[in-house]
Amino acid sequence: MDTNLILIAVVVLALLAVAGWLLMRKKESQTLEKQFGPEYGRAVDELGSRPKAEAELKARQKRVEQLHIVALSPADANRFSDSWRALQGRFVDDPKGVLTEADQLVRDLMQKRGYPMGDFDRRAADISVDHPAVVDHYRAAHDIAVKNREGQADTEVMRQAIIHYRALFAELLEVEGAAPARADQQQEQDRKQQHMEAHS
Repeated sequence: MDTNLILIAVVVLALLAVAGWLLMRKKESQTLEKQFGPEYGRAVDELGSRPKAEAELKARQKRVEQLHIVALSPADANRFSDSWRALQGRFVDDPKGVLTEADQLVRDLMQKRGYPMGDFDRRAADISVDHPAVVDHYRAAHDIAVKNREGQADTEVMRQAIIHYRALFAELLEVEGAAPARADQQQEQDRKQQHMEAHS
């Protein structure tokens, strides 16, 4: 009788351990899905399963934790903002050149923040950890920039690329303790973008 009780207790404990593990895995999945948003689904589609996607997303997190990502100084933020406004204002006269400049300016901003400048897929993966809402903008803009270099992007498509780059640029333009300034900068960028759209 005692042996049966011991066996039942062992089985119950094993079932509780499995249930606890499954609950922990579910919570971990929900946390990753919440943090990465659409990027989570994209990873699942690309890699073919949730476990593979989650392993990839956790690897990204670990890699980015090792980076020294820093906020911009107010002077650097102003310099980048001025550069963006200047290139945006030249779009109507030189859309192809402005798109090339926008691509480089975003790279310069990422590098200044501390992101390594490896291949594009690695840069996008790194951005997805802290800025999952705009990584798709980065991919879309990059695809258009590649078409632009090959002479396959018309003015409307290039305008869309600038809009995508602007979303990423605004997200990365972080200055510690300067949230209101960022909002003002975004409003100014939106006003410039509307002006550009009205004259393109």
